Amino acid sequence: MSAPASRTVYLDNNATTAVAPEVFEAMVPFLTEHYGNPSSSYDLAKHSGAAVAKAREQIAALIHCDPRELVFTSCGTESDNTAIWSALRTTGKKHIVTTQVEHSAIHHFGEALEHQGYAITWLPVRKDGTLDPAEVADAIHDDTAIVSAMWANNETGVLFPVEEIARICKEKKVLFHTDAVQVPGKVPIDLQKVQADFLALSGHKLHAPKGIGVLYIRKGTKFSPFLIGGSQERERRAGTENVPYIVGLGRAAELAAENLIDEQTLTRARRDRLENELARLIPGTHLNGHRTERLPNTSSLWFDGVEAEAILIGLNRHGIAASSGSACTTGSLAPSHVLTAMGLSPSQARSTIRLSLSHLTTDAEIDYALGVFPALIAELRAAMPKSLSPAR
Repeated sequence: MSAPASRTVYLDNNATTAVAPEVFEAMVPFLTEHYGNPSSSYDLAKHSGAAVAKAREQIAALIHCDPRELVFTSCGTESDNTAIWSALRTTGKKHIVTTQVEHSAIHHFGEALEHQGYAITWLPVRKDGTLDPAEVADAIHDDTAIVSAMWANNETGVLFPVEEIARICKEKKVLFHTDAVQVPGKVPIDLQKVQADFLALSGHKLHAPKGIGVLYIRKGTKFSPFLIGGSQERERRAGTENVPYIVGLGRAAELAAENLIDEQTLTRARRDRLENELARLIPGTHLNGHRTERLPNTSSLWFDGVEAEAILIGLNRHGIAASSGSACTTGSLAPSHVLTAMGLSPSQARSTIRLSLSHLTTDAEIDYALGVFPALIAELRAAMPKSLSPAR
């Protein structure tokens, strides 16, 4: 069977997304003729400054906030780190509450902070990857500077009850940060309902380029900048603004709003068909994470007795791109901290792959993947020593 097109069948949109043609088109003038520094005062610079202001408004419209509450950063990791550092500096407190399944931007940062003498409470999750908000409330105490809980998990797509967590933090007068990098364009973000103090976004997860992110800082929240230098971003993030990428992110935010219904209907239907057919065609296929409380595009699946690395190599040979989890941990020999926190054994975690779709994924691509998977898994199982083969 041949692939439905000459390009790769791309099923790894949680790792990164293709830059949308409309985004690239919006960026080009600011890579060529409109190259002024937005902090300067002449007309060329004013054009850049106006473009940055417009992009801020486009992103604010997507997440329902005041444009002045947005700070442009280099990526989601910078946004996450900045929010945590700011809370520690402005409160003077030494305790952070987070979860065992956060992205590396929080997980590894928390581990580094522990080595510096800060206290971290790592909240567990249920077997389906969901978080009990009562655990959050119980973990907060007088020395808690901030609670950080992701909106949606990057590996499983499982959604956390961020609105309720934000309410708990407000009641206890503790700052709340959420890594929402995987969310835009997949489920609605309304910061009038979710009273987060900080929220992180990353452009390359919503069809903008790599190298641009956003940190939302709720009006009235005390803030200490991570990068210190010039007065850009209202003195909240020094460094000359990356105008072309900011423009691209603004246009991508508009497209995310336009494509939201398709992501929640068409993409979800294709995701469900892929999952259901794989389970029907391949014995020993298992879903990781809550069946409904997750992003509409994400499947985390493990296959009895087959290493994910071998599956991914085989898929790549057939022109299909997928991953074993977070792209930020690719190459690590350790099993996913997300999956082990959910109770999977190391061998089950190492047998897990992640398939993540977008509104650009076609029915023909799903058909092609379904044609490849059963024979590939059967081939890999047949090559295993009989003592390791899964029971039939």
